[in-house]
Amino acid sequence: MNPILSAFARWVVTATIVLLAIFVAIWLWKRYETEPWTRDGHVRADVVRVASDVGGLITTVAVHDNQAVRKGDLLFVVDMPRYADALGQADATIASAQAKLDQARKVARRDLALGDLVATETHEANVAQEKTAEASVQAAIAAKQTAELNVHRTAVRASVNGIVTNLDLHPGDFVAPGAQALALVDNDSIRVEGYFEETKLGRIHVGDKARIRLMGDARDMEGHVDSITAGIADDQSKGTANQLLAVDPTFSWVRLAQRIPVRIHVDRMPAGTQLIAGRTATVTILPEPGAHR
Repeated sequence: MNPILSAFARWVVTATIVLLAIFVAIWLWKRYETEPWTRDGHVRADVVRVASDVGGLITTVAVHDNQAVRKGDLLFVVDMPRYADALGQADATIASAQAKLDQARKVARRDLALGDLVATETHEANVAQEKTAEASVQAAIAAKQTAELNVHRTAVRASVNGIVTNLDLHPGDFVAPGAQALALVDNDSIRVEGYFEETKLGRIHVGDKARIRLMGDARDMEGHVDSITAGIADDQSKGTANQLLAVDPTFSWVRLAQRIPVRIHVDRMPAGTQLIAGRTATVTILPEPGAHR
């Protein structure tokens, strides 16, 4: 082979390899340092901590673990007979208070009929007794309303459309008022949150299209940027007893970019996709057609 052609061929090969390496290096730089994508994405959902407003023994559990429920569906019942008895007692208390009020009113009417024959002190005492009886009736009515509310709240129902998860509740268990009895994952709140480096936020805007791929699933989902978080914790400072800010006096030369949560609303997903809260996802923000980022 002609030495000149051989040298030219080697030069062309070397130049091609160098250009290819430069192209790959630029592509990798853009891909990992500037383009808005992250492997640090997770499926998120609001979790309703279901608790009973009244305490007592669980008499009925109407759901099972991982069951889908609709808003208003019965979840469990707390000691209905006891609170029903309390309602009956409230009715009896009202009847007793009403009887005393009726008697006090009869005495007051008799005082008016007798006029000056009744001592002033006695009349004033009878009027006070009538007012006390009226107050007792009102208190008994209020107590009955509370008893009716307690009976209504012995039946705990789903406040959202969701899935019962990690259920460990059985008939005979005791629940205290306000204590969490089970967790309900809100299906209507399921979304994907991607944690993007702050250096990439300039290329992310509310409304941008997004591509989502769950780990273990080769199919893509479509979504859009719903919102960008308003703030994250500052680990370089903390409050002190005198309300002055304590700032870390050291600063590392190698400064890693903070991760900023970006909420992605899922617009479309393949049939059979399991959007389980906590699953890992890769999120890529797609540029608008014709947009230069």
